[in-house]
Amino acid sequence: MKRPIRLVKTGLRIIPFLIICYASSGYAQETDVTQTPNAINAGIQKSLQDQIGAGRGDINTPQSSLYIINRDPFRSIRRGRQLFQRKFTIAQGFGPRTGDGRGNIEADDSIGAGLADSCAACHGRPKGSAGFGGDVFTRPDSRDAPHLFGLGLIEMLADEITQELRSIKNSASARAQETGQNIRVRLQSKGISYGFIRALPDGSVDTSNVTGVNGDLRVRPFLHHGGKISIREFVVGAFNAEMGLEAFDPDLAKASAGGKITTPSGMVLDGALDTIEVSPASSTSDDPDLDGVANEIPVSLVDHMEFYLLNYFKPAVHRANSRVRSGRKIFQQIRCTGCHIPSLVIERDRRVADVETKHNAQKGSFNQLFAAATPLIQPTPNSGNPPVKKPMEKRFIVNNIFADFKRHNLGPNFWERNFDGTITKEFMTEPLWGVGSSAPYGHDGRSVNLWSVIMRHGGEAQSSRNRFARMSAAQQALLMEFLQSLVLFPPDNTASNLNPKNPRAANYPQNGHGSIALPKFFNDPSDLE
Repeated sequence: MKRPIRLVKTGLRIIPFLIICYASSGYAQETDVTQTPNAINAGIQKSLQDQIGAGRGDINTPQSSLYIINRDPFRSIRRGRQLFQRKFTIAQGFGPRTGDGRGNIEADDSIGAGLADSCAACHGRPKGSAGFGGDVFTRPDSRDAPHLFGLGLIEMLADEITQELRSIKNSASARAQETGQNIRVRLQSKGISYGFIRALPDGSVDTSNVTGVNGDLRVRPFLHHGGKISIREFVVGAFNAEMGLEAFDPDLAKASAGGKITTPSGMVLDGALDTIEVSPASSTSDDPDLDGVANEIPVSLVDHMEFYLLNYFKPAVHRANSRVRSGRKIFQQIRCTGCHIPSLVIERDRRVADVETKHNAQKGSFNQLFAAATPLIQPTPNSGNPPVKKPMEKRFIVNNIFADFKRHNLGPNFWERNFDGTITKEFMTEPLWGVGSSAPYGHDGRSVNLWSVIMRHGGEAQSSRNRFARMSAAQQALLMEFLQSLVLFPPDNTASNLNPKNPRAANYPQNGHGSIALPKFFNDPSDLE
């Protein structure tokens, strides 16, 4: 066993040290040892029932999701990661596909989704998963499953932009009604322009000049066309459509009926303002797919998955030498940053930790990357033992995301056919972090390399594409080197300030196996995931 590492962290006044948990191996997919016992005890250390625990409960119910999220948040992240990797079985409710692959695919494109037995089967990048491709047949020309690095930051940015745009609209509407005059105002948030609105004295608002977002001003950051609002909807929907695992989620049930809720991860869902996707099961006893298994994904598992993805690592920046810096300047000069904005600011960060991963030839002993983990929590005094730990909710600069949270028309080469014969012409700007190690490219995965996806751009990006095409081969190569420095990384093979790898160990690079270790605040040996 490794000795606990003492990590001094300024600002966490009542936490003298953090105990590091080395809990799990880092394979993209795993079974648990109760299902597949083996000589080396490899796999998830808890059964599914143990992971379900005491259900949702509350902050005073030991082993419940609310208790763990609030009192030992890093343990919840570990549990969510293991659920993401878990290979579900038929006995646990895995399958069948929507309608068993039959039905009106024009009305429900999830009929064409692939049947995967784990989340990592589709979203296992950078390692990938044997036997599964990244594409699903939810459109005639397929959809490519994206990586999920930085998902929580994306949710928070989109939600804050939405709130600011709606605040501008409400203020303009109030002024128009007070003055009896039309009020035309620019919609802008975080330096991003979404066009104009015109508020009328009768309380109506003309949104015909709004760009990049629907007239309701809700930024929908998930799915390539901008289809979902929240991580929670994404999780529940993917469990059902891609895995045949049906959840009854009381939060989505209430919000989809017009109510307002705050999820355990702090995301506010208001059914009076937004259309919220309902969970596939109507109660814990409902069995919509008639496979004999009800409550296939209990709410406690949804809670842990949402919390894990909120806190999921953001991509890394690899070698940033003079050529990479020159490539970044070229990227700016040809105005790619008009849509791919390098950095954006979150005003209220709901995460409990940040992991900054950069090139470090000395400390990054295996892949030359080194991750620095920083807790972002503040224990609540007199809240019990262990104490409740809440996010500090401070301002956070999201560097190297390269996105603008808008939909754009990039011309016919990116247009997408739908099963009903219609054409989708606008897609969300793809964040470029991780682009150096996430081929193929495009929402459909039809571009095999970075050069081809750049040359595929047209429409609103035609001028930037033309500038790139006119550059010399040497200049293009510099830009490519810059993009290739924006990488994903395998957490289990990446050294960190919490788990520095030992290249002299016999099982290097897996020594100290597990993902980048996250801190625990009380040491419970029985909780190894």
